[in-house]
Amino acid sequence: MSQDLWELDAVGQAALVQSGEVSALDLVDAAIARIEKLEPVVHAIASVDFDAARQKARSRPTGPLGGVPFLVKDLLAYPGHKLTMGSRLFREHVAPAGSPYTERFDAAGLVTLGKTTTSEFGLLGSTETLLAGITRNPWDLAKSATGSSGGAAAAVASGMVPMAHASDGGGSIRIPASACGLFGFKPGRRRCVSTGYVDAFELLIEHCVSRSVRDSALLLSLTEDSSAKPAVGYVDRPLDRSLRIGVYTTTLLGRAPDPDVMRSLSQTMRLCADLGHEVVEAPPPPVEGAPLSDAFFTLAGSGIHDLARTMEGMLGRPLGEDDLEPFTLALIHHVRSLPEGARARAEAAFAHASARMLAYMASYDVLLCPTLPVAPYDLGTLAPGLDRELLLRRTEVLAGYTPIYSIAGVPAMSVPLGSSESGLPLGSHFAAKLGQEATLLGLAYQLEEAAPWRHRWPAVTRAAREGSASPGPC
Repeated sequence: MSQDLWELDAVGQAALVQSGEVSALDLVDAAIARIEKLEPVVHAIASVDFDAARQKARSRPTGPLGGVPFLVKDLLAYPGHKLTMGSRLFREHVAPAGSPYTERFDAAGLVTLGKTTTSEFGLLGSTETLLAGITRNPWDLAKSATGSSGGAAAAVASGMVPMAHASDGGGSIRIPASACGLFGFKPGRRRCVSTGYVDAFELLIEHCVSRSVRDSALLLSLTEDSSAKPAVGYVDRPLDRSLRIGVYTTTLLGRAPDPDVMRSLSQTMRLCADLGHEVVEAPPPPVEGAPLSDAFFTLAGSGIHDLARTMEGMLGRPLGEDDLEPFTLALIHHVRSLPEGARARAEAAFAHASARMLAYMASYDVLLCPTLPVAPYDLGTLAPGLDRELLLRRTEVLAGYTPIYSIAGVPAMSVPLGSSESGLPLGSHFAAKLGQEATLLGLAYQLEEAAPWRHRWPAVTRAAREGSASPGPC
């Protein structure tokens, strides 16, 4: 082999097992060795069960991804593993069972090594918690891996595993993928089989962050629910037709991207045009950002409020600062202060915004914008101990592009096509109409072929290959 095992994507690793060149245990042992070398530097892992993983590998798991080492975000229950949701309140909780969704991981032959870090309940866009500490961006250890799938993105970007489970309710797959130089695909609403959990507006969708398009496409085919709509299947090749791609640059709050990001977006526009697509300027989405932000955190806070009330009933005491982070407590207190009907008005705001966005998208095959308006930001920017209002205002700025596509329920993706002047990854965000996952994946194959990114690794990973995992700047 000309490449080390960890340099291969999941499909490539599975092919070696299927051909008999390596065993599942070889892959798992190699991934464990990588985790043990890189985890003290990056801190992407919430918990592990290496003994169970080795035992499963010895059973020679079959399936399209048989033997491939895998990590699951710590917001999703996987049987026998801890499920803390990034919170001290659940620090000792172990999931007794999984779900139809995690059963698909097992049927695919994936070997789960452990869980990846996340912000508390996935609320904040940086993976920094009082439970697990700080997850660092492998490309610059002083920067955030963002969130809430920051652990998954940091693990894949550093080369611990080729692909990791992630989830997205407002950008939590796409933003970490952008910040860590990965491919991040968000399927459309109800595309995947059930996790057993349904949020109020069905914002949340499960999938992965990956180094290759084919890994993401294959996992989607293995986890999709084809009972309610036509199946996407395994999209395994570039698109063979041209698209009308509308491009806009400002966030829903009217902020323009930083110059580095604008330069990267312009390069992506030229690349799309070179590939034969019609690239046209589009007006910003006809959605007001500020009221939508209020509605978003009213609904997110309402869900956490309901969970807190349940736990207070079980514990027989109010939850306090030893249980929950300051931001989470402040959000719960804010929800309790809202007037009657606030949740219904927030849901109505979502429905209105969704309808306007779907109508706006009808004029284009695909919409293109930045994934983030800035390069990956400093650790501490979204630390959970900061004031609630400050965190909300910063979140509005940083997540100015992605949430509307979750509210509309359409498929979207961040493609790692650019970099800042200092070498930090910058993603380009594409979205398509409901049911058009195959269009996006076909476009992603085109972009990957024309501007490949899989050979790019952060310095911390290169150092680990040479025998040390230099911590670099911290």
